[in-house]
Amino acid sequence: MELLRLWAVVRRRWQLVLIPFVVVLALGLLTYHRPAPAYNVGIRYSAGQPPAEGSGAEYEDDRYFPWLTSEYIVNGLRDWVTSGSFAEAVSEELARQGVEVSPGAVRGSTAAENVRSILLVSMTYGDRDLVEKMINAATTVLQTRNAEAFPHMGEGATVVALDRAVVNRVPAGLRAALDLPLRLVLAVGAGLALAFLADYMDPRIWGRRELEEMGLVVLAEIPRSR
Repeated sequence: MELLRLWAVVRRRWQLVLIPFVVVLALGLLTYHRPAPAYNVGIRYSAGQPPAEGSGAEYEDDRYFPWLTSEYIVNGLRDWVTSGSFAEAVSEELARQGVEVSPGAVRGSTAAENVRSILLVSMTYGDRDLVEKMINAATTVLQTRNAEAFPHMGEGATVVALDRAVVNRVPAGLRAALDLPLRLVLAVGAGLALAFLADYMDPRIWGRRELEEMGLVVLAEIPRSR
């Protein structure tokens, strides 16, 4: 029966439920902007250095140290790629090509991870051509300026790009698709709360049940005129 009473409140105050819904829907449609396109590109890299003489003397397999060195170098490169100095270096490389991208924009669009001896660098940006130039500039910096970040490696590491730059469009996220529907759901909730509050504050009697709850006996009812 409580559900029936709640439904009766909604029927009486349906305008209050509808008003927030209509307002949010109208504002959402008037201010709607199609999500800006985003493009992603990723390249895998291998890295290493020639082994020093005698580095594997106590091991039967002389390939152990080169592979171990490669893992350490890739770990270091991953940390460098996400740093401000790398973003500044990429921004400078782009500037030499006549492309202006701030270090902050480069850093904000760059992500890196590594799996053992493989480094993956990915970039996401709102311009298809520009993100390709950014990843190519990042490749140049990785291959030619890693000694600046790791001076203990002497001449630096040899970095090899294992993929060519392939730009893919990133689909709009779930948040963008559900933004307006979620707002409408919240608007309906606000409208229901407003309706129940208004009914609670209303001193008028709306039915015999309310009179009976007050201890009064109802002798007769006048039906609503149709």
